[in-house]
Amino acid sequence: MTDHAAAGDLQLFAVRGLPEFRDGDDLAAALAEAAPWLADGDVVVVTSKIVSKVEGRMVTAPADPEQRDTLRRQLVLSEATEVLARKGRTLITQNKLGIVQAASGVDASNVPQDQIGLLPEDPDASAERLRAGLAELLGIRVAVLVTDTMGRAWRMGQTDVAIGAAGTSVLHGYAGAVDAQGNELAVTEIAVADEIAAAGDLVKGKLGSTPVAVLRGLPGEDDGSTARDLVRTVDEDLFYLGTEEALDRGRREAVLLRRSVREFTADPVDPEALRRAVGTALTAPAPHHTRPVRFVRLRDRPLRTKLLDAMRTAWLEDLRADGMSEQAAQRRTERGGLLYAAPEVLLPFLVLDGAHDYPDARRSAAERTMFTVAGGAAVQGLLVALATEELGSCWVSSTLFCPDVVRTELDLPANWEPLGAVAVGHPVQAASGPREPRDLADGLVEL
Repeated sequence: MTDHAAAGDLQLFAVRGLPEFRDGDDLAAALAEAAPWLADGDVVVVTSKIVSKVEGRMVTAPADPEQRDTLRRQLVLSEATEVLARKGRTLITQNKLGIVQAASGVDASNVPQDQIGLLPEDPDASAERLRAGLAELLGIRVAVLVTDTMGRAWRMGQTDVAIGAAGTSVLHGYAGAVDAQGNELAVTEIAVADEIAAAGDLVKGKLGSTPVAVLRGLPGEDDGSTARDLVRTVDEDLFYLGTEEALDRGRREAVLLRRSVREFTADPVDPEALRRAVGTALTAPAPHHTRPVRFVRLRDRPLRTKLLDAMRTAWLEDLRADGMSEQAAQRRTERGGLLYAAPEVLLPFLVLDGAHDYPDARRSAAERTMFTVAGGAAVQGLLVALATEELGSCWVSSTLFCPDVVRTELDLPANWEPLGAVAVGHPVQAASGPREPRDLADGLVEL
């Protein structure tokens, strides 16, 4: 027995010499061969990844990184029973095991590049099977923990926790006990299984290809508990709906997250993030219970380039007609490069279906203005929603000046009125946080 660390009466051992596991392999037999020194009372700590491998919980993935990531995100949703939070590309979900963690426990690390790992379907049952297998092969009674890595609320960094357990008490309650100062402990309960899982990871490590550790010397008993007893249900979570203070702050700061971003990285934008942002934007208020705003996502790069080239030509013609020199006109139109380079471009349009007809010009103008304001509200909603997805954006007015060109190049109906263009991408420079609200001196008149 090598590679061990002692702490008081406890010892930790890394189990070396295990093979690369595949679907159908006998995990108990491989462990018995690599660690014939296992003894009664040991706690065998097994990473969930190898359990998933032998239980056929690996999904074949495409070689293309973008396609692989798309599949991974689909698996995250299929393994989830509920999405509890989103931040950028990260989803916090409750998975089918009841565990709340990032990405439903779906993982693409420490697996071949053509595979994605799902958690075991029943880690407690997996732990019990491995425990029974070791008892049969070595004639010993050990406890088994199946572990996974996850973050913790309000704490930086990740640690291993138990998602499957057999043969040991997963919780130790101190209620009714008296501490050294004579204070009776009321509700203190220690997640012993999680502490063992984290300790085991100290000798396993994330990069050392050592998926099993053994803890020796921990007194305890089998009370029949399992790792499912460690799961706090969502409806018992104090922060499931957030504190009123956090909700109030979020409402105030959401608009202040928006900035005009003119430089993006080459990283692709998650199309689902775009769809969520557009869905949010379409909730903007509109006259007469209408839905007058449409968004066009220019997915086709050649089509986008063709449109922007045509718009640039029209702009040059306008500038020349205004008497601007050729050199100045060429320099002015170079400003349109943002829309060529952005990873994504969304075009908002106003459609006046449902607008009322009036016999006089004054009321007709007011009706049009009312719909235009609704279009502006939708565009602002889009920009704010993109910011909450941690995406940068910049609204550009250019399509307003050549509506016929835009409709012709995109083959759109004559009543679709352009409302500019929105460049979208991941900012080269991340925002430092919400901006400060503007001073009210010139912006608010109180009568």
